[in-house]
Amino acid sequence: MNQPIQPNQTTQLDGSYDYVIVGGGTAGCVLANRLSEDPATNVLLLEAGGNDNYHWVHIPVGYLYCIGNPRTDWMMKTASEAGLNGRSLVYPRGKVLGGCTSVNGMIYMRGQASDYDGWRQMGNSGWGWDDVLPYFVKSEDHHKGKSALHGSGGEWKVTTQRLNWEILEAFQEAASEFGYHPTDDFNQGTNEGSGYFEVNQKNGVRWNATKAFLRPAMKRPNLRVLTHATTEKILLDGKRATGVAFQHNGKSMKVLAAREVLLAAGSINSPKLLEHSGIGRAEILQGQGIELNHELSGVGENLQDHLQIRTVFKVSNTKTLNERANSLAGKIGIALQYALQRSGPMSMAPSQFGLFTKSDPALETPDLEYHVQPLSTDKLGDPLHPYPAITVSVCNLRPQSVGSCHITSRDVDQQPDIKLNYLSAESDKLVAVKSIKQARKIMTAQRLKPYKPEEVLPGAEVSSDTELLREAGNIATTIFHPVGTCKMGSDPMAVVDPELKVHGLQGLRVIDASVMPRIVSGNTASPVIMIAEKAADMIRNNH
Repeated sequence: MNQPIQPNQTTQLDGSYDYVIVGGGTAGCVLANRLSEDPATNVLLLEAGGNDNYHWVHIPVGYLYCIGNPRTDWMMKTASEAGLNGRSLVYPRGKVLGGCTSVNGMIYMRGQASDYDGWRQMGNSGWGWDDVLPYFVKSEDHHKGKSALHGSGGEWKVTTQRLNWEILEAFQEAASEFGYHPTDDFNQGTNEGSGYFEVNQKNGVRWNATKAFLRPAMKRPNLRVLTHATTEKILLDGKRATGVAFQHNGKSMKVLAAREVLLAAGSINSPKLLEHSGIGRAEILQGQGIELNHELSGVGENLQDHLQIRTVFKVSNTKTLNERANSLAGKIGIALQYALQRSGPMSMAPSQFGLFTKSDPALETPDLEYHVQPLSTDKLGDPLHPYPAITVSVCNLRPQSVGSCHITSRDVDQQPDIKLNYLSAESDKLVAVKSIKQARKIMTAQRLKPYKPEEVLPGAEVSSDTELLREAGNIATTIFHPVGTCKMGSDPMAVVDPELKVHGLQGLRVIDASVMPRIVSGNTASPVIMIAEKAADMIRNNH
């Protein structure tokens, strides 16, 4: 690349690379670090977004200013959802190095042992709880230090939140009245119980995958990172992936991978890129005039996500963030607390307190996750209510509603059609109604009587199951956990095998949340780090 490059001229990127990683998000950062540990291996990481050097990425409350900001968010939207009464949801995806770990809720959660044992029972050998636990531990730098279940000295920092709220602790005691008891660790294999969430922070500052894995590795001469590089398609020689074509600063370029192309673009963009490369279902590609290079019917199918129902209760005789954030003195106090101590509301994850329960006592493990917050709004990003209130959000951890994600244009800059089909399964409708009733029940506890809780959303007047389901459709929103669109397995709809190699092709793997055959029972960022850790080991063992 010593000669000047004219726009639209196809050019070979300088250098020789063993691995080309597409996507500098959660998985891509881990892969870049682990694969470049071998000084004899040359690695290129292509990221379509920019750097993460934006102050709101690093201040925890900054997610409010990153979501919906074209500097840090791809600004996607879902299709209109019948289960949400025709609403379309904003669908944030991280547009900087670190991907969604640069804009997410920072909650450290592994899911449940039964999730991974379920993957193994589906035919994915090597993905049971006992198989994946060592990879969670490997990355971890846990605030309690090393133990049988936790790691110390790893790259992925796990710490406690630097805050406490009277109303949240009262909620915990209220839940105990109904048999939902406290736990001091959500990550032991079953996450049943209540407590403050552990977070991926360091001294009150967001700890994203860039800081943890990528930036230390960028000191190595055998790793190159290119931002603002939009991959257009995977280059194929017959049934072998040989590299990628991409746009960089208006120039068309290509780069070859001597060993493998590693697709880590996420559950929305990984299937999109496969389809733009002629890999997928014939009728989808033909509809866009794209030549079919390799038929894989499951590409873009099996899309799953967690939908949360935000119940809101006005309270009395206690302080919530609503009053502090709505007064000048409160805002000054919040800013000073963070500036001087890196604590308080500006250090808060979007959700502070968690509770895992069962919608049905017959279940073996919890299927509901609560995110309880000492604040309230009509919807994320809206001003806080002018009165003291708390939000008691609850989501179904194991939705049966399944959607799809497919391209609708040959233009790689166009987002795909994201259809979640929320609340389309009858079982999900039933769980939605049960979860609202359970949240209401907890708020009747004796421990909460001094706070005089008064339901605002969906509203005490909403009583029948039919009304509750309708209002769930009006107030529910995603918590941004898309998975499954390039699922792992051996059935006809599987896209990758248990080594994450794309079925029927050589030199190509998918390594991100899209490979999950079923969604995990909790937040998804740390499971993606585990997937990338395990993938890096498998790749190195293959070569």
